[in-house]
Amino acid sequence: MTSRPGPRDLPMWRLALPMTLSNLTVPLVGMVDTAVVGRISVADIGAVAVGATVFSFLFWAFAFVRMGTTGFAAQAHGAGDSEGLAGAAVRAYAMAIVIGCTMVLFAVPIRWLGLLIVGPSEAVAPLADTYIGIRIWSAPATLVNFVAMGWLLGGQRADLVLALQVFINLLNMALDLLLGVVMGWGLVGVAWASVMAEVTGSGIGLALTARIAARRGAPFRLAAVRDLQAFRRIASVNTDIFLRTLIAVGSITSFTAVGARMGELVLAANGILMLLQTFVAYGLDGFAHAAEALVGGAVGRRDRRAFRAAVAATSRWAVIVSGCYVAAYALFGNQIVALISDLPEVRQMVSTYLVWSIVLPVISVWGFQLDGIFIGATRTRAMLVAMAISGATFFAAMAILVPLYANHGLWASYLVFMVARAVTLGAAYPALERSLRG
Repeated sequence: MTSRPGPRDLPMWRLALPMTLSNLTVPLVGMVDTAVVGRISVADIGAVAVGATVFSFLFWAFAFVRMGTTGFAAQAHGAGDSEGLAGAAVRAYAMAIVIGCTMVLFAVPIRWLGLLIVGPSEAVAPLADTYIGIRIWSAPATLVNFVAMGWLLGGQRADLVLALQVFINLLNMALDLLLGVVMGWGLVGVAWASVMAEVTGSGIGLALTARIAARRGAPFRLAAVRDLQAFRRIASVNTDIFLRTLIAVGSITSFTAVGARMGELVLAANGILMLLQTFVAYGLDGFAHAAEALVGGAVGRRDRRAFRAAVAATSRWAVIVSGCYVAAYALFGNQIVALISDLPEVRQMVSTYLVWSIVLPVISVWGFQLDGIFIGATRTRAMLVAMAISGATFFAAMAILVPLYANHGLWASYLVFMVARAVTLGAAYPALERSLRG
């Protein structure tokens, strides 16, 4: 194994580098959100953690509009099918808008159910309710942005994904500071900043993708939504992804809920530690996203050699970068935490459990990478089965370890969950490779 990019790695890096940079701006928004309220009170930090958990569940439960779009777009791009590429976008945008508007209509029960599941303390609950009530208005725009980025990635335009994601997140952070700090709105300002940034970005994303499709000779046409056969295939793939994501996000939500019942301080500390894990996930997902596009293109061409090359290049560098995360958190973890919160009791609590953030990157990388491979190949049934087994393993681990070791047991259960994801998808990988000729 070499740590220096070779010529065969260049197509991967043209996708992975922009996607990694793009992804890393997402947890930066979470860090700024937490930093803005982190100097107010422990309850405000907890409220942002609860709100982030609710929206992780809500938005990522419907992240199939991004994942499915990437797989279908990548395969159409690999096959040279411009009409199929445009149709994939139109159908995905239609689904995103309908789902997002439905979320807004059901805002009240979503707020009630989210707080019921997470179960924050009496001090945190009203603050979290306020945050969720505002942030829900970003739902249609957020899902539209998922589609735009998934479609651009599938068409191997990761440079434009980077530009769009960076714009949205920089705008979000600027509005965080303006509304939350300068205007003194605090938590309310942080929530409205997210709404305004997502809405602005969705307009740009729609215009950008429509223009690219037109230049490729296949402009967006509403008639694409009447293609029932295409919708049936989308429904099959997206149902698998939806159920799989529901299990994954449900597991993370349960993690937060169990931690919340250990007190506000543990909730705040776990929120910061999960933010560090989010940096890992988004950084390594750059390579997983590159795998989606390259694997999808290889599957579209039925090219086993290209498939293997894509898997090897993206996986090799994902593992190397995961090691860099381990070193960074081991050497500078406490300093990073100090940038997020200056509350001594929170920093001390985070330091107690920081070891889990140091260990997790080299464990998590395998599940993230295999996710990208299977999404690109649109082999979503295997992903659903693997996640169902992993989720059951996670809940079993919590039932055993949390009563024995409290919050350390909770983090150990999360580690078990990540191991199970890698093992179950790894077991299904050989069949995926054998299905390709070439």
